[in-house]
Amino acid sequence: MKRTLAISAAALAALVAPSAQGAPPTPQTLSMSASAATVKFGGSVTLSGKLAGGKFDAKNVTVRQDPFPIDGFANAGSATTNATGDWALGVKPTANTRFQARSGKADSPAVDVMVRPAITLKLSDRTPKSGQRVSFSGTLCPEHDAVAIALQRRGAKGWRTVAKPVLADVVGATCSSYARSLRVRRNGAYRARFLGDADHVAGNSRVRRAAVH
Repeated sequence: MKRTLAISAAALAALVAPSAQGAPPTPQTLSMSASAATVKFGGSVTLSGKLAGGKFDAKNVTVRQDPFPIDGFANAGSATTNATGDWALGVKPTANTRFQARSGKADSPAVDVMVRPAITLKLSDRTPKSGQRVSFSGTLCPEHDAVAIALQRRGAKGWRTVAKPVLADVVGATCSSYARSLRVRRNGAYRARFLGDADHVAGNSRVRRAAVH
C-alpha cells in the first residue's frame, strides 16, 4: 500500500512539474533611443537600441518613420544586430518625425525627433555709422514662404523683437529668404528667430553684432 502511494506521488509530481523542453520561449523585446531629441534641418541623428530575449544576434531591425502630420509609417532603413543584440541606424529627418523599430514580432516604443530650421543672418554693414540703415537678410530652410519670423536685438532684459520680416520664395530652391532694413544707432547683437509651427520647432540663427562708430 505504501509503495503504491509513493508511485502515485511521483507520477503526480511529474505531471505538475514544468517540462524544460516544453517551456515557452522567452519573448523578445526591442529598445530604441535617439542620439538627439532635436536636430537642425540637414543634420542627422543616430537611432540605436537592443534586441533582447531568445536569439538576438544577426537579426534584421527595420526602422519606420512617420513625419508630420503623423498619419502613417513608411520604411526609413534597416540595421542588423551584433553579437550582443545591439543595433544602430543613422537617419536625416526633414520635419518633426516619429520613429519606431521592429524585429520579428518585437516592436520598440515610438521615439520622436524634432527638427529646427536652418536659419542664416547677415548684415550689409557690421560697422555702420550711428543712424545708418543696415540691411538684415538671410535664408530659412526648408521653405516656409509667407511666414513671418522675428528679427531680434539683445537688450538688458533679454531678446526683443525689432522687426517681423515675412519669408519669401526662393526660385529653384527649397529655402525661403527675408530682408529688412533697420536704422542702427548703437552697438548691438542680433539674431533671426523662427517661432516654430506644427512641422518644425523653434530655432535661431547665429548671433551677429553691429559695432557702431
